[in-house]
Amino acid sequence: MAQSLAKLWTHLIFSTKERYPFLVDPSVRADMHGYLAKVLRTHDCPTIVVGGCDDHVHALFSLSRNHSIAYIVKEVKRTSSAWIKTVERRYAKFHRQAGYGAFSVSQSHLSQVERYIMMQQQHHMRKTFQDEFRTFLKKDDIEYDERYVWD
Repeated sequence: MAQSLAKLWTHLIFSTKERYPFLVDPSVRADMHGYLAKVLRTHDCPTIVVGGCDDHVHALFSLSRNHSIAYIVKEVKRTSSAWIKTVERRYAKFHRQAGYGAFSVSQSHLSQVERYIMMQQQHHMRKTFQDEFRTFLKKDDIEYDERYVWD
């Protein structure tokens, strides 16, 4: 086969370092989500939605055929961390957690995941980020060591 064809829908989740609520300002949070979507698209990752809360981000996108998930996450985190530090001085100490979670999404579940991401503020009135992330890990049968998941 001469062509390389793929469509791998990905639900990416990562937080700020120690889940510090850097993104409490709704307008800055919206700008950050827009910036993250732009970075994903720049790296050939068509993006449906980016959302989240004060301390973490969810993104739903199609992974590029030309880049690994590790490379995409590194670029998204690196460039967005550098960008927010230029927004205001209060973000000078902004950092992301070292790790991330990336989960596959079937074409038939895209609208459900999109709604889930768009409802993050309401969702986290009932559930912490840590509990949410553990739920994803358990649902996808991903083994993890609690000592090393959080930083």
